[in-house]
Amino acid sequence: MSLTALLINALAAAALAAAFIKNRRSAVKALKIAGKMFVSLLPMLLIIILLIGLLFAFISTESLEAFLGEQSGPIGLISAALLGSILHIPALLAFPLASSLMEKGAAVGVIAAFITTLTMIGMVTLPLEISSMGRRFALMRNGLSFAAALIISILIGWFV
Repeated sequence: MSLTALLINALAAAALAAAFIKNRRSAVKALKIAGKMFVSLLPMLLIIILLIGLLFAFISTESLEAFLGEQSGPIGLISAALLGSILHIPALLAFPLASSLMEKGAAVGVIAAFITTLTMIGMVTLPLEISSMGRRFALMRNGLSFAAALIISILIGWFV
C-alpha cells in the first residue's frame, strides 16, 4: 500500500474514532448509510472491474499505447474526450480505470481528457438538462465544457 493510501486510511480511521467519541449513535447511523451506498455501488464496481479485465485481456499493451499513448496525438486526445463525454461512470470508479490505463501506457493528457469530460459533460443527462435549463444553455454549457476539457488536458499533458 502506498504512503498516500496509508495516510488517507489513517485520517479516515481517526475521523471515525472521533465521530464515535462525539456521538456513537450518529456514527453508527453514518456507517449504515455508507454501507448501503457501498452495496448499491458494488454491482457497477464489479462490472467496471470485469470490463477493465476484459479490455486488458483482449487488447495488447502496444495497441493501447498506439490508441491512447503519447504517439496517438490529437486523435487519442479527442477519442478519449468523446468517450468520456458519452460514458456515465461515477468518478469513484473512473479514477481506478484511469490509473489502470496509465499503467498500461496511456498518456497523461489523454487520461486527463477522459476524466475531465467524464466529470464535466453529461450526454446521458442532456435531455434532463435541456428540459430544465433550456436547449441553448445546455448545449452551450456542454460545448464550452468540452472545449475547456480539451484545453485542460493539453495543459496537463504539457506540464506533467
